[in-house]
Amino acid sequence: MKIVRKSLRLRIVVTFFSIVIVSLILSFILNIRSQENTPNHSMVTIAEDIATMINLIDDPEKVKTSLNIFARYGLNITSVNEQSEVLASLPDDKVHELFDENTREAFILSNKDETAIVGVPRMNEEKDALLIKINFSSIFHNVKRTLVISLLTVLIIGSLLIMFMSGYIVKPIKRLTAAAKKMASGDLSVRLKHNNPDEFGELMESFNHMARELQKIDSVRDDFVSNVSHEMQSPLTSIRGFTRALQDGVIPLEEQKEHLDIIYEETLRLSRLSDNLLRLASLDSEHHPFNLTTFQLDEQLRRAIVLAEPQWAHKNIKIELDLLPCEITLDKDLFEQVWQNLINNAIKYTGPDGVIHVAIEMSPSSVKVSIRDSGQGIPEGDLPYIFDRFYMVDKARSSALRGNGLGLSIVIKILKLHECTIDVESRVGEGTQFTVTIPRPSIAS
Repeated sequence: MKIVRKSLRLRIVVTFFSIVIVSLILSFILNIRSQENTPNHSMVTIAEDIATMINLIDDPEKVKTSLNIFARYGLNITSVNEQSEVLASLPDDKVHELFDENTREAFILSNKDETAIVGVPRMNEEKDALLIKINFSSIFHNVKRTLVISLLTVLIIGSLLIMFMSGYIVKPIKRLTAAAKKMASGDLSVRLKHNNPDEFGELMESFNHMARELQKIDSVRDDFVSNVSHEMQSPLTSIRGFTRALQDGVIPLEEQKEHLDIIYEETLRLSRLSDNLLRLASLDSEHHPFNLTTFQLDEQLRRAIVLAEPQWAHKNIKIELDLLPCEITLDKDLFEQVWQNLINNAIKYTGPDGVIHVAIEMSPSSVKVSIRDSGQGIPEGDLPYIFDRFYMVDKARSSALRGNGLGLSIVIKILKLHECTIDVESRVGEGTQFTVTIPRPSIAS
């Protein structure tokens, strides 16, 4: 029984076999029930025709010969009167009806045990009646035998065919199982070739799609681990080298403060990296806290600029604000992170004496916040990838500016959670503009 449960092919064969057996049993039951009531109308017609033929024969010897011939075919014909002993086994009411003067047509006196007895009234001047006993047992036995042979033939041939066809049906499943085992062992490049437009074809195509997506995820994971390792290794190497130099007394006393400042900056860099990684992991999960509050968007942008004042004031960057009063309903803390990342990004890549312009535009359907800088700009070939994790346009320059390529990844993740969009326009040497579009239904104005 366990083998049948484990093998789909055997289950198909057993199911087919069971269906045929049940069909065979039901056929016998229906056949037996049909035999209980022989076709009455046909029996009466046969009896009347036989009686007519006998009446046409005048010679008693010929009549006797004819009756013997009919007996060979299961037709026992007897002439009876009211005193005949053969009538004792028949119902009295039927016998009385047979010899009734008003009865003119043949009728069935008995119909059971594969035998029908038909009475034909007033066969001669003595008002004798004719009993015709029709035995169908041989016919029914032939039908039964033919039916059994036919059903057994269907069962055998059908079982062989279903065993062959079940192998064809199960073959795609075996291929899927083998491919799944390969994938489980780490081979994500496995693909299934198929030409079937049926459900198995759809299943194989879904498997291939799953394999492609898993391969992409695995590639992203490898890149992620590689990038995190690289981003952590660089400051750790600096910290380890300068710490060893300080311990060995290689660095003069007057230069130690400068090297300690470098160590401190590298620890801050590690701290920012870990914070960003934790924030991305939290945003990727389905359990990140999401608290909608109503606040003034223009005030939040002003506060973000004030918090970044040490950075832009140090580079003598001019800040231009065009902020319309705007009340909005969003996750305030998450959007504070969005503006900090975008503004710090603009300050980072804007040279001394540059300009950063921040504006709010409102329309019936949306609110748009644009942050434009006069920095170095982004090459056109890099624009599609700037929101990828750890992607940096100029890695050497980004390292000098203490970047790790996660700021814009956090921005796009937060915006997607709020069903917002961001557009980028940039020209090398002229600057970059980020435009965040917040749908109007998400705000209260």
